[in-house]
Amino acid sequence: MAEDTVAQIIVNSLYNAGVRVVFGVPGAKIDQVYDSLQDHPEIKLIVARHEQNAAMMAAAVGRITGTPGVCIATSGPGASNLATGLVTATTEGDPVVALIGSVPRAMNTHRTHQNMKALDILGPTSKSAVNVDVEDQAAEVVLNAFRTAATPHKGATVIAIPQDVAKGKSKILPFPSTAFDPPSYGPAPTSRLEFVAKLVESARLPVLFLGMRASSPKVVDAVRQLLSRIPLPTVETFQAAGAVPRELVHLFYGRVGLFRNQVGDKLLAKSDLVLAVGYDPVEYDASAWNPSGDRRIVHIDFDASDYGVYYKPVSELVGSIAENILYLSQHLEAISESSISELCQDLTEEYKSWQIRPEVKRTSGLVHPLQFITVLQGLVSKDTTVCVDVGSVYIYMMRHFFAYEPRRLLCSDGQQTLGVALPWAIAASLTQVPPCSEKVVSLSGDGGFMFSSQELSTAVQQKCNITHFIWNDESFNMVEFQEVMKYGRSSGVKLGGVDFVKFADSFGAKGFRISDSSHVESVIKDALQYDGVSLVDVAIDYSGNLELAQNIIAEEWN
Repeated sequence: MAEDTVAQIIVNSLYNAGVRVVFGVPGAKIDQVYDSLQDHPEIKLIVARHEQNAAMMAAAVGRITGTPGVCIATSGPGASNLATGLVTATTEGDPVVALIGSVPRAMNTHRTHQNMKALDILGPTSKSAVNVDVEDQAAEVVLNAFRTAATPHKGATVIAIPQDVAKGKSKILPFPSTAFDPPSYGPAPTSRLEFVAKLVESARLPVLFLGMRASSPKVVDAVRQLLSRIPLPTVETFQAAGAVPRELVHLFYGRVGLFRNQVGDKLLAKSDLVLAVGYDPVEYDASAWNPSGDRRIVHIDFDASDYGVYYKPVSELVGSIAENILYLSQHLEAISESSISELCQDLTEEYKSWQIRPEVKRTSGLVHPLQFITVLQGLVSKDTTVCVDVGSVYIYMMRHFFAYEPRRLLCSDGQQTLGVALPWAIAASLTQVPPCSEKVVSLSGDGGFMFSSQELSTAVQQKCNITHFIWNDESFNMVEFQEVMKYGRSSGVKLGGVDFVKFADSFGAKGFRISDSSHVESVIKDALQYDGVSLVDVAIDYSGNLELAQNIIAEEWN
């Protein structure tokens, strides 16, 4: 029987798992795997400028494609630098497999160069963290890591590979590609499905509440079939953006999250039956949207609900989300759209009212966030991937930017991790077929951008086609306006100025600047038309940001 090195077994296992791109930072304890990756003709190795960003890129691949993304780092601080990216992926349901190097087995109990209990650090950030103790374990460990990462609730897994094990050989070669697919789920029991169907038919105002696990293509397809037949008013969390298509937008009442003051919140408060599909409380605590704890809820997910005071489902459909939704689509009796529209007419008008506010349409001065969103919306297609960093920019974009296809409007909603936008945009560009063929848009604040700005070099080197917009107010504004609300002042939020146009030019990207509202449309057009990596510094007006958290829904809505 033939033998391969463990490094070769790992790399060939990645290929069998469907991996075609790997992101990482090299180092001596993992260089055997890098050496094997270099020889593989169909796996592209992307060298990142920081391990945290490599993990974020891998997470974006997992979210966009459904196949676990892969990141790779050396021992010591190389491994620990992955932590933020991995916990973000695990919290937000993005499948990732992280490969880390470690010191030779004979040295792992000694004080030696870059020796660290990396699995003790990364274990809490992931679904599993396993060491390859002997060479013959390698193929099985990699297989199990991929199956675990790809099984709901999806997330990160970590494999530690001692330096001497990577060089060793084994006769246990990679498992075939079919083994990497985790088992599929079936529908809930028929009796439960029938009970829920009767609940929906007898409800006065049933509402479909789509969460992060409703964003997969199969679930979105099932949801669209349901809505095409049964006109249920629909609300999305931020990570479910794009589930409702353009032709069904009359059933859509916006996205909810953070502060309970949106049209979708009012709809949930009016509803006498909330169908929570793939909802995860990490996106939007049930205590926020159901503060009295008396909403009648049906939980539709891969596993049982996180049952508690504020989330007490009257029924739970556990199993394949898509199959359970399809059952309802096929068995529900018709519901009158006119009666539901009458109940929701005022909310429909309110949802669109922001588009006609006169203060948004400026001809001079700093750029209003909603002016920017309106212009950008008109210049991109429904298939454009838009990656949004955390900050005030994230609140505006996730509330007001329309998305009509799933996994095209991406944000970090569980951990609210700064710096995700540019790494995600790089991953989105590289996963296109062919790579970097269509424009990808990313946005951040000036604070969040500097968390991962070094990857501008990676984007340029990989010939990505990205336009990144920076909403610049020289502060951590999302923190600032909430501090002002609490204490009447801000503290620790001011940042020094950066000339982002010169910064972009120094990396070989094209820098643009919008310093006045009169330039918004022309500059955005020019930046989007630029073939390659462009960066736009936008002088943003955050003076009205206190409104983002004000006007919390009054108790009479409950």
